Amino acid sequence: MSEIGSLPPQLQEQLLRLQQLQQTLQVVVSQRQQLELERSEVDRALNELEKMADDSIIYKSVGSLLLKSEKKKVMDELHERKELVETRITVLTRQQTRAEERVKELQQLIQERLKPSSGSQLQ
Repeated sequence: MSEIGSLPPQLQEQLLRLQQLQQTLQVVVSQRQQLELERSEVDRALNELEKMADDSIIYKSVGSLLLKSEKKKVMDELHERKELVETRITVLTRQQTRAEERVKELQQLIQERLKPSSGSQLQ
């Protein structure tokens, strides 16, 4: 930690921004993975519903209750949910890409700033 304190304030600030950006990136990746899992679950449910007859008895979970529902209504709700999840995945993917690019840029900038100072310390 004492090494960080000896760095110029601007470099310390960039290191802090890099850490914050890496944390943000981790959150975005985690959220995207959760949404991809949800999309997979919706797909499985839709696949199972498509195999069933139109007049089959369907129950859906609402909170802690199971309610009887119509197949078409449940499928419409699932298609709507899938569309929403896919939109959110697209947004998070863009955020992830931008964050990854910014992390890379900051890492390169920090490495460039450290090179001259480490070279002068060796001499």
